[in-house]
Amino acid sequence: MKEYQKTTMNPQAEELNQIIRQKSPALYEMLSERGKNIFFPKKGILGQTAEAKGTRINATIGAAIEDDGTPMRLETIASKINLDPSLVFPYAPSFGRPDLRARWKEMIYEKSPSLGKTEISLPVVTNALTHGISMAGYLFADAGDEVIVPDLFWGNYTLTLTNGCGANMVKFNLFKNGKFDLEAFEAKLNEGSPGKRILVLNFPNNPTGYTPSQKEINGIIEVMGEAAENGNKIVCIIDDAYFGLIYEEGIAQESIFAPLANLHENVLALKLDGSTKEDYVWGFRVGFMTFAIKGGDAELYSALESKTAGAIRGNISNAANISQSLMFAAYSSPEYAAQKKMKFEIMKKRFEAVKEALKEEKY
Repeated sequence: MKEYQKTTMNPQAEELNQIIRQKSPALYEMLSERGKNIFFPKKGILGQTAEAKGTRINATIGAAIEDDGTPMRLETIASKINLDPSLVFPYAPSFGRPDLRARWKEMIYEKSPSLGKTEISLPVVTNALTHGISMAGYLFADAGDEVIVPDLFWGNYTLTLTNGCGANMVKFNLFKNGKFDLEAFEAKLNEGSPGKRILVLNFPNNPTGYTPSQKEINGIIEVMGEAAENGNKIVCIIDDAYFGLIYEEGIAQESIFAPLANLHENVLALKLDGSTKEDYVWGFRVGFMTFAIKGGDAELYSALESKTAGAIRGNISNAANISQSLMFAAYSSPEYAAQKKMKFEIMKKRFEAVKEALKEEKY
């Protein structure tokens, strides 16, 4: 993996960097070289497109319209989709659909009430979790950086962070006597001189399915707070792909994002989650990146969102409009909560059946 080749920084990138440096010097130090150089272009074709909206002639964007002004489309496709064509065929913004982003932010607070009034960013839409991990690597991991992971982790981290970004995986022992090995975690997090740390936490864990108890979560938070106080600047990538799949008492019900969101000025909580497994839409590829850091405000988060959208535009342009529109329609439906509960109960029964089967001696 070649190191990032430094080039003259675009003024739009420097403008975002100035905001981040002013608001959170520690966060600026966490950014990779690519993260410092990326920006979402306000000028050029995107700026021209914004200016052209509502004019009689608009030839700025690579999409066609019908004579009635609606998106040009093939009836063989449109006839299969029961949505307004404007919600299906045009490009979505690189940031994601504004309505979906706002609704998902509301849902984060609903799922993690302990967040209270802690300010978090507006989620940026990704092409699901793998893409989110890749974009997190783009923004924060330089070639040669170490990424701390448990010794049992999802293999796609290697493709996205090692092969994709040139980062090195360093592991800590996940389990000790059937519980989270807090001592191994603390030792790895504080190894060497204080500095930048990139950490991935994934609960429920893939491949083990493990989620810590609330007491264990409290221990993890305490360790991270002390490490931050000692001068470590921690980017905590929270892989919440399986959020909500909790079926036992005593297990942490909220994402670890909640206690990390306002922990310390040296801790950036980056929540990666999405509709994929939470809502059984594996092929829709709708995910989100949400940021939180103690003292963070709308201006700081807006700068981070712009950098994220710039990275997405330079990578896939944008996530699919139709998938985002379908998910927003689902989240706006009065039937959504009841349907979610019904599927949860089905999954819980299957969990209990597997747990019972594993008691058999042959397993």
